[in-house]
Amino acid sequence: MSEYYEIASTGPSAAFFDLDRTLISGSSTFVFGVAAWKAGLIAKRQFARDAASALTFRLTGASDETSHGVRDRILGAVNGVRHDELVGLNTDIVPKLMERVRPEARQLVDMHRHAGRATYIVSASPVELVNPLAAAMGMTGGIGTVSEIVDGVYTGRLAGPFCYGTGKVDAIQELSRWEGLDLAQCYAYSDSASDLPMMEAVGHPVAVNPDSKLERIAHRRGWPIVIFSRRTKAVVRRTSQGVGATSLAIGSFVVGMKYATRRLAD
Repeated sequence: MSEYYEIASTGPSAAFFDLDRTLISGSSTFVFGVAAWKAGLIAKRQFARDAASALTFRLTGASDETSHGVRDRILGAVNGVRHDELVGLNTDIVPKLMERVRPEARQLVDMHRHAGRATYIVSASPVELVNPLAAAMGMTGGIGTVSEIVDGVYTGRLAGPFCYGTGKVDAIQELSRWEGLDLAQCYAYSDSASDLPMMEAVGHPVAVNPDSKLERIAHRRGWPIVIFSRRTKAVVRRTSQGVGATSLAIGSFVVGMKYATRRLAD
């Protein structure tokens, strides 16, 4: 527990978590699509296309092309849908997403909260989905993509930047101004190189189950890399040479967890 106290912040800070393949296994967009299709809010053909995109994401991770494609289809699919109908889907969606939350991620969120740090989900998924999930996990809040609503109906257009890539940086910078957060003391967790802008914006970036590009960058920059194993509920920690113990965020959140052998980067 000594490491826990070493990294406890001395000023206002937060931990920002990507959603898909970081906090949860798989794609939240797919879960959202299933619920919307069952409720008759999107057509079967539309759902089939989104399911294929979710499968691609599961196998290869995010890319600008696939993520923007899903964004455009979701915005188009909800065009003309009432806001209260979409929000009503959370009764079905949130419990299913909670089942997908990685046990290690849940403990990591809890440990940040116990350290007095605010915790946020930062995701390209709709804010109507992200906020209730964050609340269900006991987190401070959720930051997601906001769609334009006129007279209670979605227009199919964005009401602000897409919460992806540099859009996530814009979101957490705005939040930090409102909440008085010191980004140099904040943490960011993600699996994808598409989140490099967000990870570079904070003082403590951590790669979680990283894709190959993010893993290479993390090794090169000396960022902590953690591998969550859902089957064994064990955390495998790999660090680059030269990273000090106090910079290993994950080292502070291992109560009751089994460590695998540390491996130094080549």
